[in-house]
Amino acid sequence: MFETLKNAWKIPDLRKRIIFTFLMLVVYRLGAVIPVPGINREVIASMFGSGNAGAGLLDFFDLMSGGAFKDFTIFALNIYPYITSSIILQLLAIAIPKLEEIFKREDGKKKMAQWTRYVTVILALIQATAYSVGFFNSAIIEKSFSSILTVVIVLTAGTAFLMWLGELITDRGIGNGISLIIFTGIVSRYPTDITGTIKLMMAGTVSVIEVIIFLIFALVIVMGVIAIQQGERKIPVQYAKRVVGRKMYGGQSTHIPMKVLMAGVMPVIFASTLLAIPQTLAFFFPSMTVGIQKYFSVSQSPGVYIYTLFNILLIVFFTYFYTAVQFNPFEYSNTLKENGGFIPGIRPGRPTAEFLNKVLNRITIAGALALALIATVPTLVFSFTNLQLRFGGTALLIVTGVALETMKQIEAQMMMRHYKGFLK
Repeated sequence: MFETLKNAWKIPDLRKRIIFTFLMLVVYRLGAVIPVPGINREVIASMFGSGNAGAGLLDFFDLMSGGAFKDFTIFALNIYPYITSSIILQLLAIAIPKLEEIFKREDGKKKMAQWTRYVTVILALIQATAYSVGFFNSAIIEKSFSSILTVVIVLTAGTAFLMWLGELITDRGIGNGISLIIFTGIVSRYPTDITGTIKLMMAGTVSVIEVIIFLIFALVIVMGVIAIQQGERKIPVQYAKRVVGRKMYGGQSTHIPMKVLMAGVMPVIFASTLLAIPQTLAFFFPSMTVGIQKYFSVSQSPGVYIYTLFNILLIVFFTYFYTAVQFNPFEYSNTLKENGGFIPGIRPGRPTAEFLNKVLNRITIAGALALALIATVPTLVFSFTNLQLRFGGTALLIVTGVALETMKQIEAQMMMRHYKGFLK
């Protein structure tokens, strides 16, 4: 591993990308400590106290924002309005054929990215207004229109900046910028949570057995994510021989690497984003806070069971959805047929597409259920212990998955330059 990173550092272009990614994430963390003007920090701190009815909901948002939410900084909304807008547009593209046709044009990706930015700003504006006028209104020092408007604009601008930062990392750095921002936010909470757990162990509130249980589950999550992300079904493909001019092409054998989990950790990110919507409603209607925390939060029963059930269903749904976006069996079958390729024992054309679709459904359901299991079981375990490690199965899964995907991109860059990597 260290030898690979050493070789990567020797490549000028790759070194620039790694440095650029690191510097952009530093900018993100610096912005996460810049407070929103006109806010009383003592009032915000009291809202996160254990005696507050909505403290569990606030802790959830604070975890996913890397502490920016609790401190009510300019990045308090984080990148989640962008993820929500991506989900909305992708679902609308399936429901509205005209929209799907627009996105499939030559400039379709550019058009979709542009519309996603517009919807992101609108969602961020709505959410920032909900925070300012609703739940956090008591924390605003001066209740004038200009003060509230300033808070709304600052929060919306913070999300817009993070959206731009994420796209910049994707284009000029290493890995998916949006995923890396979420990764950095979650990881930034680790030192605080680990220190808090050590203090509780010294005070006798948390037992050594509970810590060992957490470490076992953390290890299982890491191993599980690596196993399902690396797993693939190899479909053999044979290319027919053909003569073009004086040269003969084809005749070789290869395979189609169909990954067990093509969607990566995106289904988990999408699911956690949608599950945050009911909790976001509490900021519009403070009177709903107690009910939402009881019935739709992991901090109380029966909310932990309802949340877990919906989390499993959404992860399975988005695994299929994101896989369908990435891999179309019918298009792949047509491309294979046009290039003279065929799967041994399967006729080209529609039978090949049906075979690929059958295999895809089988491996996708296995990957989806494994992903849902890894994300939800630790959350249930943590809800029955006194551990202060608030990052449950979902957070650990996102961290592991994003780290693995980023390392794969570095590996791909190394392979292009004939360096041997460490991901076998």
